[in-house]
Amino acid sequence: MSVRPLTGAVAGAALLLLGSVAAAPSVAASTAPLAPSESVTVDAEGRISDGRVTLSGTYRCLGGTGRVFVSSSVHQSSSSVGYGIGGTHAVCDGKEHRWENQGSVPAGALKAGPAHVEATLMELRPSGILLLLPVPHAVRHHDITLVDG
Repeated sequence: MSVRPLTGAVAGAALLLLGSVAAAPSVAASTAPLAPSESVTVDAEGRISDGRVTLSGTYRCLGGTGRVFVSSSVHQSSSSVGYGIGGTHAVCDGKEHRWENQGSVPAGALKAGPAHVEATLMELRPSGILLLLPVPHAVRHHDITLVDG
C-alpha cells in the first residue's frame, strides 16, 4: 500500500484545521464584554520531604466542554530532567481557587533549594467518538524555592 495518498490526506486535514483556526474571531476583537481572564499561579515555595514534592498556587478558569486539570512539573538547574508532580481537578466557575499537587521523585533527584516549576491549566476536550484533545487554558513558568518539610 502506498503511503503517498495517506500523507496527502493528512496534510489536507492539517491545512483545513489551520484555516479554521485562522478564521476564528479573536476575543479582543469581540464587542461582547470581556469575561474574567483565565490564569494559573505558582506559590514561591514548594516542599520536599523524603522524595515527596508538594507544589501549590491558584487558578481561575471559565467553563469548558471537558474536564479541566491543573498539572505541574519541577526541575532544578543542575538537571534538564523535569518531574511531573500530580494533577488536580479544576472547578471552572470564573472564581479563584487554590490547587495543590503532590508527587514522588526518585531518591536524590531533587533537593531543597532553587527550582523551576511549570503549572498548566489543561482541558481534555471531547472530540469525535474516543478522542480527547488537550486544550491549554493557562500556563505559568515560575522560579521557586523547595524547602525541607
